[in-house]
Amino acid sequence: MTSQVSRTTEQADGTVVGEQRRPGGVKAVRRLDRVIIRFAGDSGDGMQLTGDRFTSETASFGNDLSTLPNFPAEIRAPAGTLPGVSSFQLHFADHDILTPGDAPNVLVAMNPAALKANIGDLPRGAEIIVNTDEFTKRAMQKVGYDASPLEDGSLDGYSLHPVPLTTLTVEALKEFDLTRKEAERSKNMFALGLLSWMYHRPTEGTERFLKQKFARKPEVMNANLAAFRAGWNFGETTEDFAVSYEIAPASTAFPVGTYRNISGNLALAYGLVAASRQAGLPLFLGSYPITPASDILHELSKHKNFGVRTFQAEDEIAGIGAALGAAFGGSLAVTTTSGPGVALKAETVGLAVSLELPLLVVDIQRGGPSTGLPTKTEQADLLQAMYGRNGEAPVPVIAPRTPADCFDAALEAARIALTYRTPVMLLSDGYLANGSEPWRIPELTELPDLRVPFATGPNHMLDDGTEVFWPYKRDPQTLARPWAIPGTPGLEHRIGGIEKQDGTGNISYDPANHDFMVRTRQAKIDGIDVPDIEVDDPDGARTLVLGWGSTYGPITAAVRRLRRAGEPIAQAHLRHLNPFPRNLGAVLGRYDKVVIPEMNLGQLAALVRAKYLVDAHSYNQVNGMPFKAEQLAEALKEAIHD
Repeated sequence: MTSQVSRTTEQADGTVVGEQRRPGGVKAVRRLDRVIIRFAGDSGDGMQLTGDRFTSETASFGNDLSTLPNFPAEIRAPAGTLPGVSSFQLHFADHDILTPGDAPNVLVAMNPAALKANIGDLPRGAEIIVNTDEFTKRAMQKVGYDASPLEDGSLDGYSLHPVPLTTLTVEALKEFDLTRKEAERSKNMFALGLLSWMYHRPTEGTERFLKQKFARKPEVMNANLAAFRAGWNFGETTEDFAVSYEIAPASTAFPVGTYRNISGNLALAYGLVAASRQAGLPLFLGSYPITPASDILHELSKHKNFGVRTFQAEDEIAGIGAALGAAFGGSLAVTTTSGPGVALKAETVGLAVSLELPLLVVDIQRGGPSTGLPTKTEQADLLQAMYGRNGEAPVPVIAPRTPADCFDAALEAARIALTYRTPVMLLSDGYLANGSEPWRIPELTELPDLRVPFATGPNHMLDDGTEVFWPYKRDPQTLARPWAIPGTPGLEHRIGGIEKQDGTGNISYDPANHDFMVRTRQAKIDGIDVPDIEVDDPDGARTLVLGWGSTYGPITAAVRRLRRAGEPIAQAHLRHLNPFPRNLGAVLGRYDKVVIPEMNLGQLAALVRAKYLVDAHSYNQVNGMPFKAEQLAEALKEAIHD
């Protein structure tokens, strides 16, 4: 056995690096504790697939990870342009991480546009792998390069790896009966093979994926497999890549269990299926396709074996109308959409409030207003969820905080809807929906029992002793009305949007009755049982950072940075936004300063200030991207010392 020379150093960002150099021409292997890789190219270059496959292999290897897909709104944006750049960022580590990372350590740029669009995010010293075949004069001029950045010295501060990816891919596939254009399509698999070699990623899963995906097109399957293997072999043999990297599994980061990589939309879909099974009810989804919520419709359509019915409606209004009808018929009813669809569904949400039927309205938020930024993320629908209906129409609002947490949030939304007979707004967003992380698959015994009884007979006795069914006679604990399945003998009752008489459900225009019903519906929402908010404050801080939804990862990463630097700061995160946890006012009152970071212009801050008269300070961003941890850390540090 040959001897080895090892050394360990500490990088400026705290990443521990170990290196083993072997004599005899064998390449060195450097050990890292984490790395951030970004794949970037045209929207037709397969960057999302490449990133997804690299992520899947990383998850199977046992690293903790977090991803950030970022792609144009157009189905096929103009090739070679800055608006057409699609990217996929992956942060993986041998320890617990919370975000996709602030700045990539490695950029794979498939063309000049990808380089131009992403170079500003790279720290000095980062590695750049560029497809030199695409750096033609015309392609460079299209994005504003007067001279080649590969030759003018502008990239001297980086570790540049010029690789003719297209040429190498075409050469590797010359034995196949493919045109040059067809062969070029596999260059993303060549890049994936190269990166898989660089970071010691498993390859079996990707090969199995390609064999399954192209089982009916053996020529395409074999070409992609050949390109993938050629990329791996290129890394092994070329002199340009003298070092490969190892990131050990995150063996101590997770509780014991069975894990899989999961995106927020997939976790949400699984949570809805689990909720229907735990409730003993069929799941009905009435939905109109809209970015970034469509994946939930696609996924649920695959699960008819679990009693799931999916209805792709002709528009948003029809989607929620069908869902509300399904709720009346005794299903766990769901409608999925994004912000523009919530606006269209508002009248039917108000009808559901009046009817007092369980309905889940899932809003995967995106940049607005109007069509806005369909493929970018935002948190700007909170006030719409709270108040975007006519009249006094209170609705519970909850928000998941991570992709995996979307599963639990779906179960919690179902619990509230079924227990209290009310529509519930679930606010995810594009960052959570498309991002992914490891998820521990729960045991069935860990899932809540969501079963609620249907009305089966009369529930009220008139003065003359006659037993009748009153559809609006309420449970004294929850204020929920009975849920009666249509067609049940003796339980016939009237529904509709006109105000109901208390108890009987008859149409009523009586002012006193309307006042009573409005106050009762509000009291039902105010009385929902939600857990107290938990505060993470190990040092007795004077400043509290309060967040909701997908800001959890960046906020927590920023808080960790500050505490490592000796700065005391407390953190709390809201899942329930209506009603707020009962202890929230007391928690806010314990701190001299409250800072609320949001991807909007201060919507939660406005609610907190109005309800608790707390001088909450907003820190806001609405650029379609999640917060960066370093950016938040600097802002919070200023708040601490202000």
